[in-house]
Amino acid sequence: MSRARYVTGLRAVEQLLAGEGRQLKCLYAEYQSANPRVKAAIASAESKGVAVRSANRARLQQLSGEARHQGVVAEIRRSTTLDEAALRSLVEDRLGDDEGKPLLLLLLDGIQDPHNLGACLRTADAAGADAVVVPRHGAAGLGPTVSKVAAGAAETLPFAAVANLGKTLDWLGNYGVVRAGTSDQGAESLYDVDLSGPIALVMGREEKGVSKAVMARCDHLVSLPTLGQVSSLNVSVATGVCLYEVLRQRTGSD
Repeated sequence: MSRARYVTGLRAVEQLLAGEGRQLKCLYAEYQSANPRVKAAIASAESKGVAVRSANRARLQQLSGEARHQGVVAEIRRSTTLDEAALRSLVEDRLGDDEGKPLLLLLLDGIQDPHNLGACLRTADAAGADAVVVPRHGAAGLGPTVSKVAAGAAETLPFAAVANLGKTLDWLGNYGVVRAGTSDQGAESLYDVDLSGPIALVMGREEKGVSKAVMARCDHLVSLPTLGQVSSLNVSVATGVCLYEVLRQRTGSD
């Protein structure tokens, strides 16, 4: 049996409730909360037929782990987590869709901080990414902190944890997907590379960057120009810059 998954915090729960509520199995809410947003969340859940259970602060903290619950924790019924076979099917379907936008995957090479992972998921969703891919071991996975920072994206954006990121890049290359890795030593500027076609954008681990094994599989190694004293950006910030350059090129925006 799979473990229950929880989403914690008002913003993330509100995002889930903004839809039809089918992903929600149960909403745990603080006893007699004076917070109008908690009351509104309870009313929204009840209107969508989602079970609401009263819980004290200790119970909510137990469910949310290290994340701040803000009076509400949602238990998720459905997960968008993919195995590698499902990821491959998603890629094949997207590449076979001639009328849709080109494939966009975000590959995160060993992100450790769940706050960074959550921020990357949120930006990837906003930029229209098809899926986020991470290694199964040695990296942050989905959890309450990630869900809270992602503000609902962790429950809607397909998320794949694969055994070997390098091998995943190998078969993506065989499908003709352009693999663009980021590095402060990259020979090409982000703004000089054509990102308008099917692409797998690879971002590296905090401080260490993209690993050599993953870097060797990339078709392009791009860098982000910096004009100040700081030589590199936080990975979630760099991810946002890169994803929106992809979006800019695809939409033809100046």
